[in-house]
Amino acid sequence: MANKWRIPRDVEEAVMARDKVCVYCGVEFGSERKTVWSWEHIVNDISIATIENIARCCVGCNASKGAKSLCDWINSTNAKRRGITIDSLSPVVLNALGVEWLNSGEAPL
Repeated sequence: MANKWRIPRDVEEAVMARDKVCVYCGVEFGSERKTVWSWEHIVNDISIATIENIARCCVGCNASKGAKSLCDWINSTNAKRRGITIDSLSPVVLNALGVEWLNSGEAPL
């Protein structure tokens, strides 16, 4: 059964276990407004409800990204103001960007 955002229970549980900090800026989740988490579709397509596309991020990053594509947002002034860099992105976001090869030093296939 899916939650109210149509995220399947198994995906929800896996993402909750994986994402302990914002997948974009790395802030630790808490109860203060700037540290509250929200569900995020890394690629803005509600039909992609997989562990590779669903993440938890802070409400600030979620609001800043909005409906922008991941690449457009990461290169935006808003993301730069939030301190988003290649180093702040979690592996699931790097995978979505197709840059997981950065850590291995090998070119992507």
